[in-house]
Amino acid sequence: MALCDGSTGKGSAMARISLRQILDHAAERGYGVPAFSINNMEQGLAILEAANECDAPVIIQASRGARSYAGDIMLAKMVEALELMFPHIPICLHQDHGNNEATCATAIQHGFTSVMMDGSLEADARTPASYDYNVDITRRVTDMAHWVGASVEGELGVLGSLETGEGEKEDGHGFDGRLDRDMLLTDPDQAVDFVARTRVDALAIAMGTSHGAYKFSRRPDGDVLAMDVVEAINDKLPGIHLVMHGSSSVPQELQDIFNEFGGEMPQTYGVPVEEIVRGIRHGVRKVNIDTDCRLAIAGQLRKVAMEEKAQFDPRKFLKPATDAMRALCRDRFEQFGTAGNAGRIKVISLADMAKRYADGALDPQIAAARAAE
Repeated sequence: MALCDGSTGKGSAMARISLRQILDHAAERGYGVPAFSINNMEQGLAILEAANECDAPVIIQASRGARSYAGDIMLAKMVEALELMFPHIPICLHQDHGNNEATCATAIQHGFTSVMMDGSLEADARTPASYDYNVDITRRVTDMAHWVGASVEGELGVLGSLETGEGEKEDGHGFDGRLDRDMLLTDPDQAVDFVARTRVDALAIAMGTSHGAYKFSRRPDGDVLAMDVVEAINDKLPGIHLVMHGSSSVPQELQDIFNEFGGEMPQTYGVPVEEIVRGIRHGVRKVNIDTDCRLAIAGQLRKVAMEEKAQFDPRKFLKPATDAMRALCRDRFEQFGTAGNAGRIKVISLADMAKRYADGALDPQIAAARAAE
């Protein structure tokens, strides 16, 4: 595990990078990359300041809700500013949970270098989709994105709790009602077929994690967090980059701060960091984290409000909130082995990535194996 030592490697300027290149590098060196969600300037600064402290490549992702909240132009310009401030840090800007082709295409128009086409749900982002629908729409988005060198993450299986059969909506994205257990777990054999037919660069899998803070009612074990599914898929698809969604750990210390200063969060449990590290050993390369960042920020906002009741300067609230999120991001860069790798990456332009896709150099290994059968 690389440690954060403050080294910045400021000698070389870095362009915006594709998700595929970051994850390929992570696979070669055996680390994972946290993907932090962004809605505003403070979150962006927290992520990049943490990455700068420990020389870590960065995945910043924005949901449809974030794009609606901040606006595409504001998000694009914020990321441009972060690139200018931290030119030595490779930054991938990723669309999280795209619901249709238009969402993904407009993201690329606004500078996103990677998109997720979540075809596990239909375009309403609530109705579980058929397998054929998922394959068809994901393949169309993959073709479109690869033409311009952008990366694509697909999803197979539906994110939701194995305890309750329910899913937590994230910015309006999530199924209604309850689903059977088999719909909440990705089938390893189907994963092989899905990757072969869609040519995705990364595969988000369903294995018991869910969005939001209330993931588990107890410390998760194999009944509710199916890490064996991760290992089974990795056995069948050893060259494919796996993605864990809903992977905030919801640290107890952040819950305690939130509640100490007026919050009313019931006891909850997230995905233990050691289980994420286990996943990284078995092909997980991208780890989505949002709730932990929100909780770190919200706890400090509450703290200032309670301790300084006359305070009305937003900066006095936002500075400690940014510091708390930065500390969280830095810890995840260290824990996942991301630290120390930014300076090792020589960014490949999207134009060059497009050429590599066109000549088949980046096709999934399983696709070539299937063609030879």
